[in-house]
Amino acid sequence: MPFEFSTQGLEIQESVKHFMDAVIYPDEETYYRQLDEVGADGYPPVLDKMKSAALARGLWNLFLPHLRPGNPGVTLSNLDYAPISEMLGKVGFASEALNCNAPDTGNMEVLHLYGSDKVKGDWLEPLLAGEIRSAFSMTEPDSASSDATNIGLSIERDGDEYVLNGRKWFSSGARAERCKVLIVMGKTNPKAARHLQQSMIVVPKNTPGVELGLDPHVFGYAERGGHPEIIYRNVRVPVDNLLGEEGSGFAISQARLGPGRIHHCMRSLGVAERALDLMVIRSLERSTFGSSLAHKGLIQDWIAESRIEIDMARQYVLHTAHLMDTVGNKAAATEISGIKVAIPNVTLKVIDRAIQVHGAAGVTQFFPLAHMYAGQRTLRIADGPDEVHKMTIARREILKHQPGFRMHLVPQE
Repeated sequence: MPFEFSTQGLEIQESVKHFMDAVIYPDEETYYRQLDEVGADGYPPVLDKMKSAALARGLWNLFLPHLRPGNPGVTLSNLDYAPISEMLGKVGFASEALNCNAPDTGNMEVLHLYGSDKVKGDWLEPLLAGEIRSAFSMTEPDSASSDATNIGLSIERDGDEYVLNGRKWFSSGARAERCKVLIVMGKTNPKAARHLQQSMIVVPKNTPGVELGLDPHVFGYAERGGHPEIIYRNVRVPVDNLLGEEGSGFAISQARLGPGRIHHCMRSLGVAERALDLMVIRSLERSTFGSSLAHKGLIQDWIAESRIEIDMARQYVLHTAHLMDTVGNKAAATEISGIKVAIPNVTLKVIDRAIQVHGAAGVTQFFPLAHMYAGQRTLRIADGPDEVHKMTIARREILKHQPGFRMHLVPQE
């Protein structure tokens, strides 16, 4: 299926490339130095400089530009946005400089589509302005979250309020000082049909009864804002904070995760490209047995294989983005699941080769490869593990041949 970028998309892609070269890369070391100074829950001040530069260039909220008055007339398709997200993925914090960072992107889309006017005024507007951060509170330590219907946090109506009780974790970014609001998924009616039991609701982080608990580290890394456990004890919020209708939580979560998954894959391609760059540079700098690593046939094979795999993966992502633009997310569900499996695995292979070329240095904090590997390995679990996505793909293929096929056998009497 042919596809091409729009003229506007090409112009903005070029602007983002210049922004990366002029603003992000020169201050990359400054960001990490300041992050060490303010701590994992703090806010490196250099981000304000980067955000001002992005706003001045009109590079703001590019994932959902029609919500931002500062970007009149900007409408990017998923296809147009793919190379932009890939460029931003090369530097972990670059997306935040353009206010295109997860989980805020998905949360803003949900608030825009399903939030009341008051919720939009209180939370969507400051998120669109980049003044605050948010977290998505769905995963639970006591439930297998690969099946979102397993969640146990209760959301009970009590007059003009909802009362929340339960535990979540991996609410990424929730420890950050600038994180002010949580989007929480729980059960409003455990007796309803399996996919109609859940609802989503907005909870300000400073609401009484919200308590931050354990702080899981990913492969030993303390991420900015953390992935904390959040304990909800008789947390009361107004009925108006409900997103959509009671029982629509599962459907909203699926609508949110579709675009989120392709954004993850787009950024992962940027990670793979940077790992390949680091691999080549290191191979030219290091010598063994009388010649540079770049002269070794095995290293050349790794470089070539990485180039081929990244380019193939990119075409898969662009094809999926085109389908999302033309036939919709639901019709592109197989492809969205496919890239969610394929891209992190390709990126992991490239990073692993780059680590080998770096030797012992590759697994230290002096190079970004180990941290990149940790993030990509985690992505094989986040937003649905590989196995669930493969199960979904397999089911759709089987249904082409046997329309009545069921994944779960019904016991016969």
